[in-house]
Amino acid sequence: MALTGKRVLLIISGGIAAYKSLDLIRRLRERGASVRPVMTDGAQKFITPLAVGALAADHVFTELFSREDEQDVGHIRLARDCDIVVIAPATASLLAKMAHGLADDLASTILLATDRPILTAPAMNPKMWDNAATRRNIATLQTDGVSFVGPAKGEMAERGEAGTGRMAEVLDIVAAIELHFDEKPKPLAGRSAIVTSGPTHEPIDPVRYIANRSSGKQGHAIAAALRDLGAKVTLVSGPVTIPDPHGVNTIHVERAEEMMQAVMAALPADIAIMVAAVADWRVASASDQKIKKQPGQSIPTLALAENPDILSTVGHHKLRPKIVIGFAAETQDIEKNGRAKLERKGADLIVANDVSPATGVMGGARNQVKLIGHDGVEAWPDLDKDEVAARLAALVAERLKP
Repeated sequence: MALTGKRVLLIISGGIAAYKSLDLIRRLRERGASVRPVMTDGAQKFITPLAVGALAADHVFTELFSREDEQDVGHIRLARDCDIVVIAPATASLLAKMAHGLADDLASTILLATDRPILTAPAMNPKMWDNAATRRNIATLQTDGVSFVGPAKGEMAERGEAGTGRMAEVLDIVAAIELHFDEKPKPLAGRSAIVTSGPTHEPIDPVRYIANRSSGKQGHAIAAALRDLGAKVTLVSGPVTIPDPHGVNTIHVERAEEMMQAVMAALPADIAIMVAAVADWRVASASDQKIKKQPGQSIPTLALAENPDILSTVGHHKLRPKIVIGFAAETQDIEKNGRAKLERKGADLIVANDVSPATGVMGGARNQVKLIGHDGVEAWPDLDKDEVAARLAALVAERLKP
């Protein structure tokens, strides 16, 4: 099994998502891992140490000053006697303690004392996740080498609350742990990549927008494929309904101008793959109030302004990545339009595909692409989007060989 013999120290902090940790323990043990649980006081308000211990088949550690557990400096032993430390759920409070080096309970003391890899699965209210203090803490922890999986978008436990803050699904957390122990070759180790994905939404008024038909499936798959080959990936995603790929730094944006800013902030990088279906135009002056349809009034006219060309900007930038790849979603003259885009945008490669409604590419699971480069065209067969992503990542790795 993928995790056979691996020792996981699981820290469960307080939050409604703590109930998911029970399933996480079960899934990890199914795959051959041993799980040693640590629970904060808050976690014990949601689930019991009895249930956690029964599933883990191990003692549950809860107290920093336990007479029995600390007689051999237990918190140091726990911090070192494992292969990975997983925090699920990770609350805003515990993340803040980690970022600032606080150690006032067993969990935070272990985290300060450990020299093992740390994987966190945040779970909190969307407002807490978006709070400037939390964002600063996340940035600090990422710089310190802490890995994140999630959070995901969705409904919160609080009535009427929705947004980014749900703990990642259990199988996504398991996959992130397995990825850590993946011993396959990593030809892109030490490389950095920027990937854009999904559509952009350009507001007309508070309830209407201009957008392209993109699910983000291909872009997200490419980000995951680059990650699997060892690259440090920044994914700039427009509004999509699919989960963030684990092990990837995902930045969520709405508008093309926001996507441009996020991409520029991520430079320099070795690789840039611009997959997003960016709206070419935006409303020059979006309305602050909903535009109402009034009887007898003429249809409103929308004055449009051109959005920034992200691919061209990256392709001609002074910090241009070693490899720049763009996507061309076409409905006719695929090769001709792809070649023109290649020259115009300053790209090394254009991945062109037919997105006519009959193909089902937009929103579908499969894709058929043509790779248009300065040395010719290579047509790929109809493939699952994950396979397209894997092939493209392998091609990038080949081109970046010393």
